[in-house]
Amino acid sequence: MKLSYTYYESEDGWFVGHFDDYPNYDTQGQSLEELETMLNSLFHDMELAKETPAKRKEMELAS
Repeated sequence: MKLSYTYYESEDGWFVGHFDDYPNYDTQGQSLEELETMLNSLFHDMELAKETPAKRKEMELAS
């Protein structure tokens, strides 16, 4: 299974990211490689808990 993620480098040099479907669950690492390790760990924890958070959905409002 592949999950896309978004990340940025903070002012103090940390890489902060989240899965695109779960933007409320940030994690961080001192390198991009460490961030990916932390994201894998986060995904594993969500699977173990069997309480996957609700995915965000985008909608458009007709005016």
